[in-house]
Amino acid sequence: MAKKPLFTKQIAIKRPTATKGAKAKQGQQEPPKIEFPCADYPIKVVGRGIPGYDALVIETVRRLCPDLDTKKVHAKDSGKGTFRSITLYITAQSEAHLGELHRELTALDCVQMVI
Repeated sequence: MAKKPLFTKQIAIKRPTATKGAKAKQGQQEPPKIEFPCADYPIKVVGRGIPGYDALVIETVRRLCPDLDTKKVHAKDSGKGTFRSITLYITAQSEAHLGELHRELTALDCVQMVI
């Protein structure tokens, strides 16, 4: 007696269509993903939950974003308390501004990730 195959349906595989990047290469320009200045741009900083972590992160962000509203800063500890995340809302001025902020924050020894 012949065994029946487990899968009897054939699946059609779709090939990907041209992406936005492909259109840009053809001379069409993509609209900017973020329009600057961008108010209330969220930044999440995750790091070791050490004493003074919040103050260090806020001080670093405030150097580059003097208009930081600390009332909008939210912090949360991980389940075991090993890590702490801080979400800050800034007015992003440009991609360069965001890049500089990312470099400054990731340069801190206690920071693991900036999202």
